[in-house]
Amino acid sequence: MADEGKLTLYSYWRSSCAHRTRIVLNLKGLKYEYKAVNLLKGEQSDPEYEKINPMKYVPALLDGDTLIADSFAIALYLEEKYPEKPLLPQDLKLKALNLQIASIVCSSIQPLHNLVVLNYIEQKLGPEEKNTWFINLLNRGLAALEKLLKGCAGKYATGDEIRLADPFLASQIYVAIRRMQMDISSYPTLSRLYQVYEQIPAFQAALPENQPDAPSSS
Repeated sequence: MADEGKLTLYSYWRSSCAHRTRIVLNLKGLKYEYKAVNLLKGEQSDPEYEKINPMKYVPALLDGDTLIADSFAIALYLEEKYPEKPLLPQDLKLKALNLQIASIVCSSIQPLHNLVVLNYIEQKLGPEEKNTWFINLLNRGLAALEKLLKGCAGKYATGDEIRLADPFLASQIYVAIRRMQMDISSYPTLSRLYQVYEQIPAFQAALPENQPDAPSSS
């Protein structure tokens, strides 16, 4: 039986799903043990890890004897289990907006550029088509998010408090800017939010390059 109250996060430094989960954990002020799962080496297909997440993805979170896989499910679980620093507002309309933004990121954008999909496209069509697919997909998703945020964003995505939408947006914008070297100036709200997120310690600590399994820059 796992230790009561001990949090263990199965993560990969560059995974955007794990990235947003780390932000949520940090915003909640929760300490956790980091267990790296190297996706490039295929460690997600290890039989022992498959017991943790049969889908062979990261992240997965172990909380005592409760095991949750999938970043959205983890975020909602943490919101219920650790409500002291809420990420979902009481206002029903605002709550729905946050859930919608998070859902767009984790169901309509990120799954279409995950490692399995990109590897398949590269094998069938080549690396150039893979990158074209990736950038077109990101532009489509970012354009939708920019429209959704119009008129509702404050200091943060949905107002003047950090809410659930913010970690999901931060991880997805990071992929566009840092991984794909995209110019997102045509999405001014998202561009401004990214600059805001860069200054917040909970977001800084969750950055891919700051994880223990990130390649050394030296």
